Amino acid sequence: MNEFSIICRVIGSLFNRQPQDPLLEPLFTLLRTGKLQQHWPLEQDELLARLQQHADPQALAADYNALFIGSECRVSPYGSQWQDGPAEAEVRSFLQQRGMPLTDAPVDHFGALLLAASWLEDQAQEDEIQAQIALFDDYLLPWCGAFLGKVEAHAASGFYRTLAALSREALQAMREELAEAEESEEAGEDDA
Repeated sequence: MNEFSIICRVIGSLFNRQPQDPLLEPLFTLLRTGKLQQHWPLEQDELLARLQQHADPQALAADYNALFIGSECRVSPYGSQWQDGPAEAEVRSFLQQRGMPLTDAPVDHFGALLLAASWLEDQAQEDEIQAQIALFDDYLLPWCGAFLGKVEAHAASGFYRTLAALSREALQAMREELAEAEESEEAGEDDA
């Protein structure tokens, strides 16, 4: 798994799953012990250290639920609920066209979109970079700034405020990486 995929998978999982979910236990162990930093491809040591200070899944459960769960949640994690966000059906159609196996769960969830970006990266199809750029530009970036800002404003725990800041920086770095990869790809086509 490459760096892009790792970042998308870690951040996507932390937003997409309840903190006490058993599938997140190994990730929280890496966070609590400070070992995620040695595997983290971006220069975000200060933010990772702040995440480590608040990485208690049981303590985070109430904040996660208040932020993201139910009709009375403080911050909707679904793009379709945001002014510039995509319709869930659009995202579903895009991912189905890419061949991604989907469940009935909404696919316009912020965490699910990052997990989809990881999946696209791991599939490494011929036009994978264009698919990832489309996912970022059409379905994630138009609304994620407002979403992450609300998470920072409404989170009761330092964990989710820090995760929002870390996510914002990571998304920017990944989009820049995609632009560089696209330029390299175009330069390679020109040489052919």
